[in-house]
Amino acid sequence: MSEEQEEADLHPEEPTLFGVQMKWISLGTLAIHNSILGIVLTYSRMESAKEPYLNSTAVFFSEAIKVAISFAMMIYTLDKRKCADEEQGVWATVCTTIKREVFGADAWKVSIPALLYTVQNNLQYIAAGNLDTATFQVTYQLKILTTALCSVILLKTVLNGTKWISLLMLTVGVAFTSVEKFTSQPEAETKSSMASQNVVTGLIAVLLACTSSGLSGVYFEKILKGTAPSLWVRNFQLSVFSLAIATTGILIFDSHAIIETGFLHGYTPWTWAAILCQATGGMVAAVVVKYANNILKGFATSIAIIISSVFSIWIFDFNPGSFFLSGSTLVVYATVLYGSSDTPEPEKKQATPI
Repeated sequence: MSEEQEEADLHPEEPTLFGVQMKWISLGTLAIHNSILGIVLTYSRMESAKEPYLNSTAVFFSEAIKVAISFAMMIYTLDKRKCADEEQGVWATVCTTIKREVFGADAWKVSIPALLYTVQNNLQYIAAGNLDTATFQVTYQLKILTTALCSVILLKTVLNGTKWISLLMLTVGVAFTSVEKFTSQPEAETKSSMASQNVVTGLIAVLLACTSSGLSGVYFEKILKGTAPSLWVRNFQLSVFSLAIATTGILIFDSHAIIETGFLHGYTPWTWAAILCQATGGMVAAVVVKYANNILKGFATSIAIIISSVFSIWIFDFNPGSFFLSGSTLVVYATVLYGSSDTPEPEKKQATPI
């Protein structure tokens, strides 16, 4: 074997798009997507402040889009040659295979994370309606803490000292940011605030959303590690269950309001943008997991926080104080530190649900 071949085997060429490595494209997309998500969620609430849209209907549309995306990806990644049957034909056998894998005996396991994800998505809308974009983005990073704790409890994951220190810094940083919101309450309202905003409600919603995110993510990971179906089969199962739960929630809690005002009451173009951002978030995360690593993902998340803060100052007249600046700096540093303390495992990729 030549030296060139040995070098190629040791350092395989990374996939590119238009000459740019996919890991940088995916990370840039993640940073931009996370920034846009926070801004769009907040702005969609501001636009419909007088006639607010229902969270449950927005979550319903988001889950419907996820069902379509995950189904398309499941079909695309399915090895149709292995499914081929001369008597039935390729597509008939594909349908049989999908039916067997998607609606198998263990499909019910996905209902638990589906419920948690649906609750989390509803809580995100509540939080975005009661907090400015920058505060929402910073405090939502508590999901790193809740995911880590759930991973330790459910998956028996062992965290090193650096990770525990970064989690402590993350908690302190979020606490500083929260203090900023309470100390700035007496000030005059800005574009980023609404009469209906309640900081306590927003912070509680973020805390519950982070808890739900940690539980659902770790539980879903546990399911993926313990069963045979592929990632996209599990994602499709998750989306179907989430859509069913979202529909049930509408019927139980908001059916009367929908009968009176309509399913799309209060919707604006910004509402649809928020729905689309939520629906595609998992796809972006899945691409990052495939082409990048946790260290770079931490950088992308930190960049998203900075971008959101800058846009909040520009668009919403957000005025960050010393507590917010100190807290957000701690959160950004803790996020990068948490990812950088990973032991490199090039062949092990964490599955990310959409």
